[in-house]
Amino acid sequence: MNWTEWLIVFILIQLVHGLGTWKMYVAAGFKAWQAFVPVFNAVTLMKIMNRPWWWTILLFLPVVNLLMFIVIWVDTLRSFGYNKAIDTTLGVVTFGFYIYYINYTQPLNYIHDRSLDPRTSAGEWTNSILFAVIAATIVHTYVMQPFIIPTSSLEKTLLTGDFLFVSKFHYGARLPMTPIAAPMVHDTIPVLGVKSYLARPQLPYTRIPGFQKIERNDIVVFNYPTDTINSYPNDDGKYHYKPIDKKSNYVKRCVAIAGDTMSMKDGVIYINGEELILPERARPQHIYSVITTRLDLMADQAYMIEKYDITENIYQPDRDANPNKLQLTATDKAIEQLTKDGIITSAEMRNQELATPYRKDLRDRNDISTIYNKPNAFPYDGRLSNNNDDRDPFLIPAEGMTVDIDYKNISYFERIIEVYEGSEMNIFNDITLKGNKVLLNGQPLTSYTFKQDYYWLMGDNRDNSLDSRFWGYVPFNHVVGKPVFVWMSYDGNKSFTSAFRFERMFTTVNGSGQPTSYLVYFLVVLGGYFVVKKIMSNKKKNQENS
Repeated sequence: MNWTEWLIVFILIQLVHGLGTWKMYVAAGFKAWQAFVPVFNAVTLMKIMNRPWWWTILLFLPVVNLLMFIVIWVDTLRSFGYNKAIDTTLGVVTFGFYIYYINYTQPLNYIHDRSLDPRTSAGEWTNSILFAVIAATIVHTYVMQPFIIPTSSLEKTLLTGDFLFVSKFHYGARLPMTPIAAPMVHDTIPVLGVKSYLARPQLPYTRIPGFQKIERNDIVVFNYPTDTINSYPNDDGKYHYKPIDKKSNYVKRCVAIAGDTMSMKDGVIYINGEELILPERARPQHIYSVITTRLDLMADQAYMIEKYDITENIYQPDRDANPNKLQLTATDKAIEQLTKDGIITSAEMRNQELATPYRKDLRDRNDISTIYNKPNAFPYDGRLSNNNDDRDPFLIPAEGMTVDIDYKNISYFERIIEVYEGSEMNIFNDITLKGNKVLLNGQPLTSYTFKQDYYWLMGDNRDNSLDSRFWGYVPFNHVVGKPVFVWMSYDGNKSFTSAFRFERMFTTVNGSGQPTSYLVYFLVVLGGYFVVKKIMSNKKKNQENS
């Protein structure tokens, strides 16, 4: 739905509200017309219910307003003495239309200065839970959202089992585009395994202004642009249309921002002709096939991980042919050190993913025997020689930028024009080629002006990352937020007693230098809070007794 359609719906809602409550407004000492005036009617209703005026704002926050409607229905009934459980139940299950029955058929005895305290313990519990859910939904949707790293695509920078807090306000909080959805869950309701939202209706894309732009090397959480699976990671093989904000959440490193010209050579990223320098905390790693001199390498795996910074998984793909041949994931420095220490005699890159000067050193020593190109690299154009490690310079589009379009470069921008900028309620533009001419919805297309910024995101674990090399650009309207710190880290491959990575808890994701845990400081502050709270509680009791 576009904004015009939503305006019509909004006006209809005001009409429905006014018709169902105008007698109540009159009974409370206001005018009947006040029940029909948008926004003003909500402010007036807050006065009738003895609630603060700013609750009106909550009625316009998608998802949050679904919960607020329940509160409003119940409070409206209680403001006129309808406090029984049957009244509350009917008010909720009829989606507020029970108020029509009260408004037109029952006596309306308005209760001035109504007490807001629940009359029963059950009511008190219900109120507490409901308002806690509302507060948590506001924080979760518009301020800060918890995430867990489910895969190893960013190892060893971020580890599988890291629990993150992701800021929504750094880049600007995006308003939910699916207004009818369960709060604080993503695309699936846990346990039940059913969709958590209705795909229709949808709100147009809107974002609250942030105070920071995405910068190169930022780690970014975003919605996977080509996601069509039922719910991550469950893929039933069928195509599923998913609204932008309900597509699976991914986290990668932004290596190129809007307006950049990016290229890759031997896995090294170049931005505007200059090599991209990764921050100190970035620890890119790759999969290698190695010939080892240590037959007990797998048996002594824990020692190897600790000393050489390799991953937990070591494979023997060619054990019968060569029992000394292994496959492992490690940083380039780890491979170099293993070679220097005489533990491996040769390293062969797999999937062409060795991306430092050491790559050239290995090639010069003839330790790399084969380079594997991947033909399925974006943009899937057989005329281009792009693969996962090498690609000619190409543009990262920026909002307002106009680019000449021809048959040679349309494969880069086709999905942008057709889907990311052309879709309206799942109706898309159509790009076709007629000879050497590019057609947009049947009309010649020679240039295009982009409507939003785009980014190129990649995982630090280069051989085990589904990223922009496979599916291309990430539009800004798919950006969720910026990870700010790891609040817990848990290794699911270890026993419960040894699984917690305490050294990673309460570490910042960004910043210079190596991560430092602030767990001790947090525990001290938390302990101090409880001590002060205890002291204040005892002081209050003493004053009451004296």
